[in-house]
Amino acid sequence: MSIQEAIREFLQYLEIEKGRSAKTIDNYGHYLERFVVYSKIKAPADITEVLIREYRVWLNRQPGTKVGRNIETMKRRTQNYYLIALRAFLKFLRKRGIESVSPERIELAKVGERHLDLITEAELNRLLDAPDVKSTQGMRDRAILELLFSTGLRVSELCALSIDDVDLSRDEFSVRGKGDKVRVVFLTEAAKRCIKEYLASRKDMDDAMFVQYGKNAKNAKELRLTVRAVQRLVKFYAAKAGITRKVTPHVIRHSFATDLLGNGADLRSVQALLGHANIATTQIYTHVTDSHLREVHKKFHSRK
Repeated sequence: MSIQEAIREFLQYLEIEKGRSAKTIDNYGHYLERFVVYSKIKAPADITEVLIREYRVWLNRQPGTKVGRNIETMKRRTQNYYLIALRAFLKFLRKRGIESVSPERIELAKVGERHLDLITEAELNRLLDAPDVKSTQGMRDRAILELLFSTGLRVSELCALSIDDVDLSRDEFSVRGKGDKVRVVFLTEAAKRCIKEYLASRKDMDDAMFVQYGKNAKNAKELRLTVRAVQRLVKFYAAKAGITRKVTPHVIRHSFATDLLGNGADLRSVQALLGHANIATTQIYTHVTDSHLREVHKKFHSRK
């Protein structure tokens, strides 16, 4: 079996048996193709420990983000994406009995804790109040912002919503997230009210929860709002609200998590609400919400 045939079968396995999203499959295909171009291998058996080590050195020297006039090398977290894809491919080969190097020979690079982009409570309130709700588009935008903060939805999950997915007579609905996992999310009264007002003002018959307006709607193949469009509108209202730092739909998701933890919610519950497969992913929020540590420092530090 050639390396290209093996990769093609692996990507089909991810799609059919593992149920991975189209974006994940595309990313894995990109990472593996880059490995093949670098290594020039013809078959899975050509992958060796020495080759992987040399590939890691090569990745570590690749250009990454530009800082000022300097271009930094590829971040270790990004390098790990390439290694994770390669390791998953090697596990697939072993499962199918195809000869290659052991996936256990790949260790990921150590990375520091993720930095959280957060906004203050006052900034969040200004952001939520920024849309002008005199128009249907403004009502839509206010409903989007309230729904993001009410539920902690990922932007892709929000854009995939259809009107029938959300029963406004209840405070909860189910959403299908990463890995095709279903979880329950909950609506605040503010979110319910904004969604009701927005839907009541709509004149179209599209089944999407959030649709496009203006010239974008005229040129679009479908009315459903795209991820990029939601990212742009969040950026627009952040600027309108006078927030100078970068604000994205994911920052609102961070605010959702820190708000719950800061008000006493337990980590396991927040993990379930966010749809995190691993609680370690949720733990990144704890160091910014642990008010107990603040009180300990205040009470016991010698220099009052």
